[in-house]
Amino acid sequence: MPEPIRLKDHEKDARLVRARAVVGATAIVLLSLVLVVRLYYLQVVQYQHHSTLAENNRIHVQPIPPNRGLIFDRNGVILADNRPSFSLTVTRERAGDWQKVLDTIVEVLELGPEERALFEKRVRQGRRPFEPVPVLFELSEEQIARVAVNQFLLPGVEVAAQLVRHYPQGEHFAHSVGYVGRINERELKKLDPVDYSGTHHIGKTGVELFYEDLLHGQVGYEEVETNARGRVLRVLKHTAPVPGKDLTLTLDLNLQKAAEAALGDRRGAVIAIDPATGGVLAMVSQPSFNPNLFVTGISVKDYAALRDSIDRPLYNRVLRGIYPPGSTIKPMVALAGLDSGVVERGTRVFDPGFFQLPNVSHKYRNWNRGGDGWVNMEAAITRSNDTYFYSLAHRMGIDRLHRYLSQFGIGQRVSLDMFEEASGLMPSREWKRVSRRQAWYPGETLITGIGQGYMLATPLQLAQATALLANKGKWHRPRLLMQADGLTPEQLVANGLLETRPTPPDIQLREPHNWDLISSDMQQVVHGARGTAHKVGATARYRIAGKSGTAQVVAIRQGERYNRNKLQERHRDHALFIAFAPAENPRIAVAVMVENGESGSGVAAPVAKQVMDAWLLDEKGQLKATAQFAAAPQEGIREQ
Repeated sequence: MPEPIRLKDHEKDARLVRARAVVGATAIVLLSLVLVVRLYYLQVVQYQHHSTLAENNRIHVQPIPPNRGLIFDRNGVILADNRPSFSLTVTRERAGDWQKVLDTIVEVLELGPEERALFEKRVRQGRRPFEPVPVLFELSEEQIARVAVNQFLLPGVEVAAQLVRHYPQGEHFAHSVGYVGRINERELKKLDPVDYSGTHHIGKTGVELFYEDLLHGQVGYEEVETNARGRVLRVLKHTAPVPGKDLTLTLDLNLQKAAEAALGDRRGAVIAIDPATGGVLAMVSQPSFNPNLFVTGISVKDYAALRDSIDRPLYNRVLRGIYPPGSTIKPMVALAGLDSGVVERGTRVFDPGFFQLPNVSHKYRNWNRGGDGWVNMEAAITRSNDTYFYSLAHRMGIDRLHRYLSQFGIGQRVSLDMFEEASGLMPSREWKRVSRRQAWYPGETLITGIGQGYMLATPLQLAQATALLANKGKWHRPRLLMQADGLTPEQLVANGLLETRPTPPDIQLREPHNWDLISSDMQQVVHGARGTAHKVGATARYRIAGKSGTAQVVAIRQGERYNRNKLQERHRDHALFIAFAPAENPRIAVAVMVENGESGSGVAAPVAKQVMDAWLLDEKGQLKATAQFAAAPQEGIREQ
């Protein structure tokens, strides 16, 4: 009988189960060991690293931007302040798809494609991680409400309150105080990212730019605890920011308005200086513009209107405008002639209405074609006789002219804290050889002697030269700063907050009384019966020392006469006038330039007188006492 077949081998199955149990148990033990080892590595070996990461996810350091310093005029009138404003900010790291978020903002606030492009430009600008970037300023109550209602659609978007720069005087000080604007990519690369963290604006022009380091202040910080959505739960540590210094300028609001009113709607520049200190009392460049447009970002349309205007309102004529000084430099040329011994006080020149170089047929015309006959220095300055100064320039030569006029600041930057200033040009043999690769010709010396030809000067340089005449050669560089938080410029320099700029040496004459002689001649220009500006002097309550001038815009051919009717308005001569007063004790030096004004004595001189009246006379039309004039601190400011 065959052996029965087993349906199941229990012993074999038992061995298989035991083997599987051993393998499973071994795997569990090994995996547990791996887990334990991993936990040990993470929690023991790398404890410091991961605890730091966890802390960073919970605690953030947020910068606190400092309040920008305020700017005042010499009487305490505020010229630049900080105004509270609500801004819309976007934090890229918390916004997720920030492009979509921007689209939602535009839709919610019903804005246009121009604003959308501007938002993206601002968000893309490189900033610190997790730093909110303002994309829209000065939100209205309706806009704030719309953002609040649609907050669930706007991750990473917040409405933040901040201080925004504001210029309450509007156009009055646009070219002197300047304005702030948003930090651009180029500026961002140059700035200290720590010092400017949380700050979105920087000085762009004028005082705002030159004194940026003083106005900006020092950033503060907060350590805050946040939740997973980045919301601040509590403040762990607070370091207060240091606000910027408040600046007091030498400018006077009332005088500024008086100068603007005197210039009216005409294009031009007016600059008034205190000769005793160099403090700028008024600085007008007309036309002007509203600096508030630039603070939070000017629109393309508004900027195009300013940029493309034929009147160039953005152009600072006081500092950047370079014009032939014309006859306004004749007092300096006369002083140079006396000091060099080329002429004496009584030296006379016969004027038939023109001057000719020896063996040259070309005639260099006097403005008075009929001539003035025999003229000495006093008559030449009083009448602004060109022939006399052609002769004097010829006898002096360009080398001496260049040396003397350079001492008055012609052809160089003269200010302490007006970085935009152009240097102008005081021509010389060397300059022409290098720039034009040509020799200097005698005829060029003649026209240099009457402030024409290659010579170019800014209104500020003419005002400084006038102040030097008033000061009898004592140099004080023109400046705008009077004090910063009560500290004088000297104290700021001593504390390392400002860098010094050397002052040129005083002008020393062989015969100091020649200063008084030239002043007397300039007084005859205004108060003499034959003076070119005698109409202005007829109503003056004080003695004025002045000099009128005109500067050609287009050349006139030999033998032709100036005919205003044949010229376009913008091709007509510029009108200039310089003056200081009272002549015996100068308290103000003024330079006026009216573009295409044609007559220095008829157009520019009345402007200068109105400015001096506003500064020197009280409400009753009487000369103010000396004690009423505030003296600004002495100089010592950096150059950029």
